[in-house]
Amino acid sequence: MRTLSEITAALDDLYPRHWAEDWDRVGLVCGRGGNSVRRILCVVDVVPATVIEAIESDCDLIVAHHPLLLRGVSSLDPAADYKGDLVHTLIESGMGLYVAHTNADVANPGVSDALADRLGLVDLRPLRPLADAEHHGTGRGIGRIGRLPAPLTLDALLARAAKALPPTVSGVRAAGDGGQLISTVAVCGGAGDSYLADAAAAGANAYLTADLRHHPASEHLARSGPALIDAAHWATERPWLDIVAEQLSRLVDDVLVSDLDTDPWTIHQKTGVN
Repeated sequence: MRTLSEITAALDDLYPRHWAEDWDRVGLVCGRGGNSVRRILCVVDVVPATVIEAIESDCDLIVAHHPLLLRGVSSLDPAADYKGDLVHTLIESGMGLYVAHTNADVANPGVSDALADRLGLVDLRPLRPLADAEHHGTGRGIGRIGRLPAPLTLDALLARAAKALPPTVSGVRAAGDGGQLISTVAVCGGAGDSYLADAAAAGANAYLTADLRHHPASEHLARSGPALIDAAHWATERPWLDIVAEQLSRLVDDVLVSDLDTDPWTIHQKTGVN
């Protein structure tokens, strides 16, 4: 049986903490290194529902993508904030918590590889490669760009994305000419409007990401940039859980993946309809 220290060391090898952005908070959040780990739950978000899922599934460790404690705190009073309550719940239940965030975004394979695989893209390369000498020739970097084995119209690509991604209330939406033929696609799991210019410079015909904002998207399209597909943040990052679960299964026999939809939007209604 593996200890938490052994699992942590393996995750640190797969997703070194120094790959993370300076503002990020990754690695072990809580848990004693000598504790045994029999069962692991992989989640995108550490929220009350996924912590309950881990406890009810008799897990010893949660491996999460999004940090629970991203910004500094001065109190973990469980009565004052749900995060303090969750930390107390994790510790009281003997549950460890480990986070791989932006270091998992740039890994190869990482978050965007899993997203590209869902769309059937081949010949992948980073959308924005990491520049340090450590990463030369490794395929690491933000986002991925690849080609479709056979071109699809934007409408057909949108339909493929809707079928391939985990279901959410908000679904997927596109901007562009639905009949345009798409052969080269850029993707970025999570919020990706910072990389609109990279998608254009890389020669993509379409760019799939999450959390696209009105003005950056509008200005991108006005500059004749690639067509856009906007999906729910959670849905674009959920596929990575299958990668990390497979990696962890080499160490622990029982690794679970959470399919709880933690996208915050729960009701969708078209405007102009009553």
